[in-house]
Amino acid sequence: MKVAITEPMPLIEEELKILKDHAQVSVIGSTEHDAILKGTADADVILVVYAKITREIIESARNLRGIIKYGVGVDNIDVETATRLGIIVANVPDYAVETVADHAMGLLLALSRRIMVADRMMRSRSLGSWASPPTTLKGVDLKGKCLGLLGVGRIGRAVSERAKGFGMSVVAFDPYVPKEMGREMGVELMTFDQVLEKSDFISIHSPLTEETRAMINEKSIAKMKDGVIIINTARGPLIDHAALVDALKSGKVGGAGLDVLQSEPPSPDDPIFSFDNVVLTPHIAYYTSEAIGRLEMSAVGHAIDILQGKMPKNTINGKQVTKIRNA
Repeated sequence: MKVAITEPMPLIEEELKILKDHAQVSVIGSTEHDAILKGTADADVILVVYAKITREIIESARNLRGIIKYGVGVDNIDVETATRLGIIVANVPDYAVETVADHAMGLLLALSRRIMVADRMMRSRSLGSWASPPTTLKGVDLKGKCLGLLGVGRIGRAVSERAKGFGMSVVAFDPYVPKEMGREMGVELMTFDQVLEKSDFISIHSPLTEETRAMINEKSIAKMKDGVIIINTARGPLIDHAALVDALKSGKVGGAGLDVLQSEPPSPDDPIFSFDNVVLTPHIAYYTSEAIGRLEMSAVGHAIDILQGKMPKNTINGKQVTKIRNA
């Protein structure tokens, strides 16, 4: 039996040690399609981070039983083809709930208090008078402000708890959450448009689907409050990048905290880099020592389950594929 790892993760030596007791392990070390096609041809399990696992790759892997995503979103995996062929797709949805929620609040705080702008001024010795700081450093209080959540799954709920600790009210749009559950969370569930209209801050926690792609666009931004601050720690394509840039230029959007972008990595000449009221991080909301440990060990556990003919805990298509292929 063989496990193929597309991109090595930080704890790779620990992973290899565990997996080698159960299978031959191959680290492809690439996101290139042809390298993955070749490296997974005889794999029983594929472990993947960002690389695209296409229909061609899945159909060519003649022994394939399972594909495991290091993380939550499986938009880089052709789940439909895997399901058709009886191949399990699993993820690790709960390894970084608190971690990503912390990062979202960190972006929100950095923007509301202009922390990054102040840091740059201090380093460049351009602050001027300490007794009378420039208006560009004037922040806003969080207490009494409204945070709108787009998605109240695990991470959205964790962000809600943190926001309420700062004295914020929380409203949310999530078509899959009943109002009764919203009341239990202390979150007022509203329509998408109502959340846009009411919120001083908007934090996005939706999965990327064809339905949610570019949910933040020119039309939806027009419905928001002037000066709204947008946080995205979910997926870059949930925001129409050009529409966001235009709204930042006009001042309609007062700031953005983006851990994810429509194109990753972004082009060096992307206009998003020109805004002082934008805080950017390179898709690292999940990235703490503790979270990485939970992620990798859970993924390894899923791989071993599949190799042993057992259904892993977190399956994407477990309702359709109820038995491990070739087990």
